[in-house]
Formats: sequence, structure tokens, C-alpha cells
Amino acid sequence: MLTVVLLLVHAGVAALWLGAMSYSLFVLQPKIARMCDGDPVRIEDAERVLANGNRRPVLALIAVLWLSGIALTGLAAADGLSTTGWLLVGIKAVLLAAASGLFWWVSWRGWPRRVFALPAELPGLRRRFRRVAFAMLLLVGAAAVLGFVGGHA
Repeated sequence: MLTVVLLLVHAGVAALWLGAMSYSLFVLQPKIARMCDGDPVRIEDAERVLANGNRRPVLALIAVLWLSGIALTGLAAADGLSTTGWLLVGIKAVLLAAASGLFWWVSWRGWPRRVFALPAELPGLRRRFRRVAFAMLLLVGAAAVLGFVGGHA
């Protein structure tokens, strides 16, 4: 029963993070740009208001993913995890570590740069953020797919 609960928590949190990133990238950000008539300063102001206070909840999601993944790995290891299983766990850990690192950059490097950027710098910074967000989406998505495949292999 513990394994089922941990799987539901792990998959649910991964789905939540994927959904939030997808909504932001494909729905929210384009609407903000249209709403602000493409004005970089107005777009930045709107995105800053929406991003305010989001760091802690995302850090909590990342922490729950790590902790539930470690617990699931421990339970699987106790049952005798195969070599393929260990490989999948290792790849998932690398993917999550990369996504966690990108979130660190966004939170503690990227946003401060945006807050203090000149208006002319904003479009370039937004493009960089978008690339980082796509990379995070791909990393977390790939880890989720590996988890699903690993659970059915």
C-alpha cells in the first residue's frame, strides 16, 4: 500500500509541475504578450506580478519529487531492482537534477537580472527564460515518461 501511495504522490506532483509549466508556456505567456500589446515593460510587469511568491511552492514540488523518488527507489531496491531499473532510476535522477538546476538558475540568477534589467534588455531575457522553461519542461517530461516506462517494463 505504501508503494501505491508514493507512486500516486510522485506521479501527481510530476503531473502538477508539467501542467503548470505547460500552461505558463503555451497559454499564459502568449496571452500576457497579447494583452500588453507586445510592450516589453508591461509584459515584464505582468509576469513579475504573476511570478511573485511562486518559488516556494515549486521548491516544495521539487522536494516532494526527490523524496518520493528516493523512497520509491528504496522500496524497489528492497524487492530487488534489476540492472535496467537502476539505469532508469539513474537517468531520471540526472534529468530531475538538471531540471532542479535550471529552476535554481531561474530563481536566483535569472529573475534578479530581469528585475534590474533595462527595458531594451527585457526581450532578450524573456527569450532566454522561454528556452530555459522549454528545457525544464522537456527534462521533467522525459523523467515522467521514463518513470511510466520503468513501471511497466
